[in-house]
Amino acid sequence: MDVLVTPTATLQGELGALSSKNYTTRYLLVAALADGTSTIYYPAHSEDSDAMRRCIRDLGAIVEEDEEKIVITGFGRHPKPVDKLDVGNAGAVLRFLMAIASLCPDVTFINRYPDSLGKRPHLDLIHSLTSMGVDISHQDGKLPITIKGGNPKGGHIQVSGNISSQFLSALLFLTPLLDEDSEIEVLHDLKSKVVVGQTLEVLQQAGIVIHADEDYMRFRVPGRQRYQAKTYTVQGDYPGSAAVLAAAAVTRSDVKLHRLPVDSKQGERAVVDVLRMMECPLTHDNDIVHVQGNGKLKAVEFDGDHATDAVLAMVAAAVFAEGTSRFYNVENLRYKECDRITDYLNELRKAGANVEERQSEIIVHGRPEGVEGGVEINAHYDHRVIMALSIIGLRAAKPLVIKDAHHVAKSYPNYFDHLKALGANVEWIEGV
Repeated sequence: MDVLVTPTATLQGELGALSSKNYTTRYLLVAALADGTSTIYYPAHSEDSDAMRRCIRDLGAIVEEDEEKIVITGFGRHPKPVDKLDVGNAGAVLRFLMAIASLCPDVTFINRYPDSLGKRPHLDLIHSLTSMGVDISHQDGKLPITIKGGNPKGGHIQVSGNISSQFLSALLFLTPLLDEDSEIEVLHDLKSKVVVGQTLEVLQQAGIVIHADEDYMRFRVPGRQRYQAKTYTVQGDYPGSAAVLAAAAVTRSDVKLHRLPVDSKQGERAVVDVLRMMECPLTHDNDIVHVQGNGKLKAVEFDGDHATDAVLAMVAAAVFAEGTSRFYNVENLRYKECDRITDYLNELRKAGANVEERQSEIIVHGRPEGVEGGVEINAHYDHRVIMALSIIGLRAAKPLVIKDAHHVAKSYPNYFDHLKALGANVEWIEGV
C-alpha cells in the first residue's frame, strides 16, 4: 500500500507514545532466557517485536499475552532444537538470536527480505561466534545463515563495533550463560554506544552481572549465570516519537506526547534537545513533550551517532529550517534496512529538498519557504525513511505519494493513524 500525504498547516492533539521497540525486544529475549515466568507490561506491537515473539516461541518459550501484557515462561540455557528461524526483516532480532542459536545444534536463519535484511552484513558477529567454536555457513556474511553450535566457549572474545553495536549486544546476552568467564574486547570504534547502555540496563534488571569499562570497549562477564524471571514495564519509544515531534515542529501545532521519560537511556531522547536547538517552542516535563510549533526553525549541527534512529526525522525538520544543518558521524545509517544516507537523500531531492551527502555526513540547506512536492517517492521498504518522508509531505506545496508505506509497520504500525488523529491529511491508496 502507498500513502498520499497532502500539505497540512496545523497539527493539534495528544497521543500516548508507542512503546519502545528496542526495550520490548530485549525484555522478550531476557524473559525467554530466564528460568521461570516473567511479565512484560505495555510491550510494543510491531513487526520487529512480533518477530522476536515468534522466534522465542519456536525456541521453546511459552508466550501468553493480552492487551496490556505478555507473560513468558522461559527456556533458560536450553533452547529447543529447531531447524529454521524466521526473523522477518528485523536485523537486531537476527543478530541477538544468532548468538543464542549457538546453543542449538543446527539452525538456519532464512532470507525472506533479500532486498533489505538480506543485504545487511553480519560478518563481524560471525567472526566472533566462530572464534568461540561455533560452525557457521553463510553467504559472504549475509542471509541465509546456518549455525551449528551446541557448546560455545567463553574466554577472550573480540568483536568489531564500527558497523553496528548489535553484534556486541548479541555477545552480552550469550556470554553470561557459558561455562567459562569471558572478556569481550571491542575493536575499532563502537557505534551507537547509547544502545549498548540499553542492553546493559536490561541485563542488570534481569539479574545478570557484567563489568563494563567506562568507554564500553572492554567487558568482563562471569560465566555460569542464570537469568532471573522478573516483571518489566516498557517505556515510550523515542525513535518513533521523533517523527511525530518533527512533524509538529515543522507545522503550526499544539501537540502533546505522553510516556516519554525525561531520564530515558534511549539516545533518541536527544531529538527533544535538537528541536530546542532549532528554536522549536517545546517543554518536557512529567514524561510529556509539549510542542507548540510555529513552523519556524533554525539550522543545527548534531553528532548523529548519539541518536541513530532519530536522525532521519531531524533531517526532515532541517529541510525547512533557516540556514545549513549538518548531521555528522552517521555512517552506520548506510547499513540499515536501506542506505539511509544515499537512498533517503535521493528521495528528498525528488521532493525538492536541497541536501548533500558525505560518507558519514548529511548536509541540509534549509528551505523555510517549503518544497515543491507533487511527486511519487520510494521509501526503499524502510520504516524510518517512510516516517521521515511523511514529514516532508506536510510542508510540501503539492501532495507526495510514498510508495510501499505499509512497511512502517516494522516499528510503528499505527503511525499514520496517529498523524491523522493530530489532523494530518494522510490517506492510504492502492499502489500501482
